[in-house]
This record gives sequence, C-alpha cells and structure tokens, in this order.
Amino acid sequence: MDKVIIIAEAGVNHNGSYELAKQMIIAAKEAGADYIKFQTAVPELVISKYAVQADYQKENTGVEESQLDMCRRIHLPLGDYQRLKWDCEREGIKFLSTPFDLVSIDVLEELRMDFMKIPSGEITNLPYLRKIAGLGIPVILSTGMSNLGEIEKAIGVLEGNGLGREKIILLHCNTEYPTPYEDVNLKAMQTLSRSFSTRVGYSDHTLGIEIPIAAVAMGASVIEKHFTLDRDLGGPDHKASLEPRELKAMIESIRHVERALGSGLKQVSYSERKNVDIARKSIVAYRSIRAGEVFTEDNITVKRPGNGISPMYWDEILGRRAQRDFLEDELIEI
Repeated sequence: MDKVIIIAEAGVNHNGSYELAKQMIIAAKEAGADYIKFQTAVPELVISKYAVQADYQKENTGVEESQLDMCRRIHLPLGDYQRLKWDCEREGIKFLSTPFDLVSIDVLEELRMDFMKIPSGEITNLPYLRKIAGLGIPVILSTGMSNLGEIEKAIGVLEGNGLGREKIILLHCNTEYPTPYEDVNLKAMQTLSRSFSTRVGYSDHTLGIEIPIAAVAMGASVIEKHFTLDRDLGGPDHKASLEPRELKAMIESIRHVERALGSGLKQVSYSERKNVDIARKSIVAYRSIRAGEVFTEDNITVKRPGNGISPMYWDEILGRRAQRDFLEDELIEI
C-alpha cells in the first residue's frame, strides 16, 4: 500500500505568533509528520460581526468576544505564509494551509502546495468550491457536518469545474472539539470510499491517539490531527490537540500499523519460515516397530518436529507395512 499521509494540523494554535508557528514546524518535523498545515484567512472576509463563538471556543478561550474578534487575534497576516513555507523547506517538512476565503485561495495558490485543503465548513460554499476546482490542484476535502447528498453535490461542483475525481481525497470528520467517541463513526469513512470511489482518510478531533490509528487499520490513506506545543496555551483548539510527544507516538504507531497491514496475500512470511518445522508435527513411531509390521493407530502417532511426513497423510500411512525397523519417536518413512 502507499504510505499514509500524516498531516500535523497546526491550525491557529500559534495564536497569531509567527515565532510560535516556526517552533511548531520544528516540532512537527521531529514527530515524523509528512506535512504541517496552517489555516489562512482574512477574518473580515470569513466571519460577519454578528457571528458568535462556538460553545467549545467560549469554553477554551475563556474570553467573551465575537467570533470575528477572536479570529482577528489568532490569525497570521497573509504575508507570513510564504515565510512559513520557506521555513518548512529548511526543516524538511511539507507545507499546507487551508484557505477560508477567496483572497486566501489566491495567496496559497502562489505557494504551489501539493494539495488544496477544503475544510468542512466550506463544503456548501459554491463560489469557493468553483474557485478551488479551477486551480486544477489535487484537493483534500473534509466532510464534517455533512451527509452523503451534500458531499455528492460538492464533488459535482469540483468535477463540473474541471477537477477530476482522481484528484479528490475525502476525509471523514466530526466537527466537535473534542469529538465524543460515540460520534466518531469510523465506518462512515468506508462508506465514503464505496459511495464515491475516491481515496479516503480521516481528520480527527478526539482526545488521544487511538482513533487515527484505528482509521489507518480501516483503510485511511490520509490522517490529519491537531497538535499544539502546550495544551495550556490560550486559544480555541489547544485542548483538543496533541502535544509533540503524543503526536510522535501517534505517528510511530501509524507507521507500525501500515507496515503490519501488508499486501493481503496469505502466505508464509520470511520471518516465520524457520519455525515451520519446529511448530508443526510429523508422523512418528509411537513405540518400536519391526520391519514388515503394519502401521496402525496403536503403533504410530503425531509429534514435533514437522520435517517428516505430514499428519495430513495419516490415512494413507495406515495399513502400510514398515520397510525397516523404527525406534520410538523416530520419523516414519515409506
């Protein structure tokens, strides 16, 4: 199988600090992620002054303010993203960022990213989807808060504006921070694969590392997970994010799982070949047998090692005559 793409989602966990964002790049690289992903937005183009904070945002920030004011505080200036991409190149990790408005799409297009990442909240944004599709860049589309009909329409917009389905990866996702385990519904990821014949993955907002690992075992080709340098930092997403050592543990576990999935071909593996004769059994003499004596269930039995006649030939051995003398436990020969 292809290597699972692991995206360390920095999001806005830099709290609007370029220096903190640079530290996150280093941490994501050290943890073993393939990509680090940020969020690019002009807050005034994304959020109206009447939009309120989500409940989890109010709880995590502890600040009574509008959603717009919150996002103004924690977003980086558009000019910082080119610098962050250069920082990623120096550290040896790939750069991604999610655009949340049409201007941000233009900014990120110039950075020549491998993918355009569409967040769950934009899956019903027709002008946004059209513009993304027109770029011709492969798309990773998160599907939180959506049903199959809405996903089908979004894919239809992307395809109708020139983006082939082979360039679309769907991420199953639940848009709650943190996501309750009973709402994860990992099997829906497989439903997406069957329904739309695309590559699929999983964007995780649960606490801990178990669910992304399970998603890989179920066929995810992309894993996205929020991380932070410190969960105690102020901001809306830190509490549902992994710290660097946890991110590293998740990535190491995912790499173990993807290696363990193998090819699906059931055969004797290289590592176990040496144990075949040790663990299997052969037909042996139960007691001393003289030449010419008939083999019966009273004078032969089955014991290790397995380098003699297989017990699968038991019925064929019964009734034959011994061609020579056999000592107790000696491998039977015919």
